[in-house]
Amino acid sequence: MKKINNQLTLLFIVITTIISCKAQTLPLNTALDNITLNSYLKDLDNELTPYIGTYQSNVNGNQITLFISKQDHTYMSSSKYKYYQDILIVRYTIKNSVGVTLQSTQNVNFINTTDKNLIHSISTRPNQNIVVLDYNGTNCEIGNGTIYLKMLNATQISWRYYAETVATSHDRCPPNVDKNIYLPEGENLIFTKQ
Repeated sequence: MKKINNQLTLLFIVITTIISCKAQTLPLNTALDNITLNSYLKDLDNELTPYIGTYQSNVNGNQITLFISKQDHTYMSSSKYKYYQDILIVRYTIKNSVGVTLQSTQNVNFINTTDKNLIHSISTRPNQNIVVLDYNGTNCEIGNGTIYLKMLNATQISWRYYAETVATSHDRCPPNVDKNIYLPEGENLIFTKQ
């Protein structure tokens, strides 16, 4: 009988250890200081879903099309944190007034969240209907910054973006690369769902 009890105790310890080693699934906006290694920040309340779709706007004579999709369980890494998170990925096409494509990421397969031209969500503000996105910038990280999308209604979002890096040195960035920022800068730019 004692042998059976010991075996059951050992089995209980093994099962408890396996369960406790499994990464935690937490709500999307959990503070990073409150997560453990490889936690999963999941969109449990479907805060990201309303933004999914194709949106268009005309700004300063350019037609901007946003292609917003959701990517579940995306690996995120920084010097301090390593975790998984559900995120929005924003691909875009920008055409001038005669239809010439100035910049497009519509068909880009982004490998990780540090890729050039990537726009991805980093948090939401549910009580304000806002999703906060990080833009990595174009060549040499020019144009990197934060983008705020606000859900106005079922078919319209408002865009707010100002570039943090607008210039760079020739030491950091070769002179022959495109250094233009094509994304529209400003506040309250309205995009309509197509």
